[in-house]
Amino acid sequence: MTTLLEIKSSVLRQVQACPTFRRRAEGEPAATSADPPEKPGDGVEFFAHMRLILKKGEGRQGLPCPEVLLRSGSPAPAEPVDPSRGLRALTQEEVEMLYEEALYTVLYRAGTMGPDQVDDQETLLGYLQQVFGTSPEEHAEAIERVKKAKAPTYALKVSVMRAKNLLAKDPNGFSDPYCMLGILPASGAPREPGPRTEQRFSFRKGSKRGGPLPAKCIQVTEVKSSTLNPVWKENFVFEIEDVSTDQLHLDIWDHDDDVSLVEACRKLNEVIGLKGMSRYFKQIVKSARANGTAGPTEDHTDDFLGCLNIPVRRDTGMSQRGRAGFLSYMLLLSRLLQFEHRSEEPKASCWRGELSGPAATILCLHGAQNNLSALQLAVLHWQVSSRHHQTRTLDYGYLLGLLEDMQAHWEEASSLPQGQEESLADSFNAFSEFGLRLLRQLRDFFPATNSTAVYRLELLLKCLSKMQIFQPSFEVCSFRTELNADISAALKRGNREWYDRLLNTKSPREQSGPQRLAGLVELADAVYEDLQSCYGIYASLFHSITDIDFFTLTFRQLERLVAEEAWVLTEELSPKMTLEVASGLFELYVTLADIQRFWSSIPGRDSRSLALAGIHGPFLPAVKLWLQVLRDQVRWRLQGAVDVDTLEPMDASSKHSSSAASASLCFSHIQELWARLAWPDPAQAEALGTQLSQDLCAATLFYTELLRKKVDAQPGAAGEAVSEPLCVVLNNVELLRKAAGQTLRGLAWPEVTSGPEGVLPRPLLGCAQALDEDLQQEVHTVTAHLTSKVGGRAGGGPGSTCSTSAVAPLMKYLDEKLALLNTSLVKENLSRVLEALWELLLQAILRALGANLDVSADFYGRFHFTLEALVSFFHAEGQGLPLESLKDGSYKRLEEELRLHQCSTRECIEQYYLDKLKQRSLEQKRFGRLSVRCHYEAAEQRLVVEVLHAADLPPLDANGLSDPFVIVELGPPHLFPLVRSQRTQVKNRTLHPVYDELFYFSVPAEACRRRGACVLFTVMDHDWLSTNDFAGEAALGLGSVGGIARPQVGGSARARQPVTLHLRRPRAQVKSALRMLEGRTNKEAQEFVKRLKELEKCMEADP
Repeated sequence: MTTLLEIKSSVLRQVQACPTFRRRAEGEPAATSADPPEKPGDGVEFFAHMRLILKKGEGRQGLPCPEVLLRSGSPAPAEPVDPSRGLRALTQEEVEMLYEEALYTVLYRAGTMGPDQVDDQETLLGYLQQVFGTSPEEHAEAIERVKKAKAPTYALKVSVMRAKNLLAKDPNGFSDPYCMLGILPASGAPREPGPRTEQRFSFRKGSKRGGPLPAKCIQVTEVKSSTLNPVWKENFVFEIEDVSTDQLHLDIWDHDDDVSLVEACRKLNEVIGLKGMSRYFKQIVKSARANGTAGPTEDHTDDFLGCLNIPVRRDTGMSQRGRAGFLSYMLLLSRLLQFEHRSEEPKASCWRGELSGPAATILCLHGAQNNLSALQLAVLHWQVSSRHHQTRTLDYGYLLGLLEDMQAHWEEASSLPQGQEESLADSFNAFSEFGLRLLRQLRDFFPATNSTAVYRLELLLKCLSKMQIFQPSFEVCSFRTELNADISAALKRGNREWYDRLLNTKSPREQSGPQRLAGLVELADAVYEDLQSCYGIYASLFHSITDIDFFTLTFRQLERLVAEEAWVLTEELSPKMTLEVASGLFELYVTLADIQRFWSSIPGRDSRSLALAGIHGPFLPAVKLWLQVLRDQVRWRLQGAVDVDTLEPMDASSKHSSSAASASLCFSHIQELWARLAWPDPAQAEALGTQLSQDLCAATLFYTELLRKKVDAQPGAAGEAVSEPLCVVLNNVELLRKAAGQTLRGLAWPEVTSGPEGVLPRPLLGCAQALDEDLQQEVHTVTAHLTSKVGGRAGGGPGSTCSTSAVAPLMKYLDEKLALLNTSLVKENLSRVLEALWELLLQAILRALGANLDVSADFYGRFHFTLEALVSFFHAEGQGLPLESLKDGSYKRLEEELRLHQCSTRECIEQYYLDKLKQRSLEQKRFGRLSVRCHYEAAEQRLVVEVLHAADLPPLDANGLSDPFVIVELGPPHLFPLVRSQRTQVKNRTLHPVYDELFYFSVPAEACRRRGACVLFTVMDHDWLSTNDFAGEAALGLGSVGGIARPQVGGSARARQPVTLHLRRPRAQVKSALRMLEGRTNKEAQEFVKRLKELEKCMEADP
């Protein structure tokens, strides 16, 4: 065994709960429940697999952020399309009719085109030829058929909105205004009102027109009572014969209650022909000239307020051909969308319905000619686009805009006819079904890692939510009333389908348990990643738009499914526990623990209600077995790392070798894995953590042993004190000491009884302290080996080491060695080596002083010069050891000895007594205490010392008591040469003697004020058959005694206050002056030493 194995740690011997790791390494190995593999390898593959487990945990720290999850901005996955979900396909005859309908719209257009519309007729006709794909001959024939058809009757749609600042005709200062409207024809032929003829291009023969029937020649608004600013908002339709010359005439009248408005309208409508109309308007002029004062015999008694003529040519003509314009517009819009939306174009799925100029113009003309309202147009565009989206994907932003446009017009207009409302409800239901089908396959069509797909999901949810707004407005029919419930059901079904598909792919139930285990680990990892996506991406969308807690819904469902699968598999595998099964179960449990922590990390969530709560129990045997495998694998990994280690620094920036980096990485992986394990049961966690920490400590010491063996086996390593391999070993041990300490602190577990925060559990703390002491001892061993020969140059005699000429070579030698150490050692190790080398040099100088006593003062001066030079060298202007560390411990002793060597004999004697006065009792109750009272009587020139009593003296006899007496003497002797020592009486068998004895010493006051003057009290135990035993001593400086420090005024009570002195034993600093005097040959020194030695013969050794 090497020296490393022979080192015993005092801390380890005191910690019973954690026996010494070195002793266990020498003894029998710990019992294991499984035999190690026959071919252990070097542990590389095992730790590579462990790194994969840890890498999975890197993305599982805390709650996920959307910025981390959204990693791709590529196009979203293609959504499923179904041509059968669009509008029904038209027959060839219906296509031809629709084509002629569109041509008819262009050929018989009236009015003025807008700035964004196409006014050129040939362009519009050519566009329709492209849309319907007809040949030039077919196109020309269709145009001829349309031109031969009956020309349409034109109608003028008039909306009377409001009037302002009318004349006041009633006594109350207001009027009761109403409007009368009529068409002034350009031709002389009378206009006969009659039914309109059906157009030949209708899809539904004989169907009624969608718009209002044309009125008679004259129409009238409602009467608005008592106002000068009436608001009507009424619509009227008039038939037009000549759009170029006909005019719209409008009168405003103040209604008179004597004649009913209905009767007036009846009479007005009896006017027939142009002459009758002229006659009627002449009556209007007459009434106006009479300023509304028509007689009672006239037909009209209402007051005339004003009139207005508007040429019809300024307004857009509208075709009223009496067909179902709603349906034809729908079919035409669908045809145009299919033509405009070409799937082969790039980004076809992002098309937002931007129609070309000709398409927009044709749709505008067709809608106007069929008298479709803005609401109807919005509904038609939504119905056609939503159906088209299910056959060829559109942009959801475009669909959402259509819903918003429809919502705006819905609030302003009246309800739709029953057929149109039913058609709209059908489109809502169809789109809802399509959207729910997509939500069931949420992960396929809207992956959380694709920002484009997530944005499409957001718009889809907004479309579904927007449709709910229309539900209360439907009068005849309804669509899905509980869309949120349907979405939740679709999401649950989609979650189950996704899980079942994943389970069948990765861990089919047909396989055996060991075969399914690896797949179940992959499934649990996939579930965790999916839950991260649900929380970080999907949850906020569903909650903000549909108020559905998608994360809780998904987590509860998937967590329950995974837990059920894990319970069943662990029960099946428990009787078949092998190393491979234990490794797989350990990895599975780590992921399941991550899932539990994920739920607990969300504020307000409690993991105790989960299906995974308590699942750690079945995994305990597998975890124990896996930790035993880990122990063996760590040792094999360390053995392999040391075998290939060259004991050279890895690179220029590091000072440790490759094996230390490998060992530190292993320990770091163990700490991370323990944190991931997070065993919930405190008692089981303590057992697992204690075993793991003990295995870790044993592996650490095993590594240091391998290093020592390797460096000892290298040639030349033993003969050279400062070698690079030895420095690398020292750095490796220091690096591993830090890594192991950090790992042990990271192995803390929740204790059953919670202790102070931040304090390690007791077993773990014991392991950490024991390991640190062992490693510190190993560091000191290597450090001593490094410094053993460096300090040899300081051990010469008076003529070599301490001479001025010898200082320069010594400094040069130290500089060379320390420069090598500085480049080879880390800072902590360099400080240790410097401290050890400094202590070595101090001890060498002390030995040199001890071997050369009573020599010339110049000799000690050279020593002092060498000491100061070494202090400056090791301090290195603040870059080396601090001055406080340099000038402590042995330095103080050496400095004191050098100072005493330069003193005279009497100065050394005085220093001896000064040291006694400075000495403080470290254990005040160990040797007891003595109470005395002293004062100086100036008149008698004597010192009065009164010994009162002692207490708590140490028992020095076999009976457990003592026979104490006190020796009182003054010192130093050369200050009081004529004064003899005095003693008290012996007090038998007591540890608390009472003396009350008074002693007088005739001495001058000047001598009492001298340096070192004191009263020395020595307590002895009286023995009849042997020498007396030393109990303790105490010194009282005479400079503080009353009457010497200050003149005593008439028996002052303060001067007689008792003083309690704590007894003590002489310490090293007191004995140093004595050793100095022993080396001197003069008579005074020898007599003083002889006198003290007589006293020391009865003193016990200083414990």
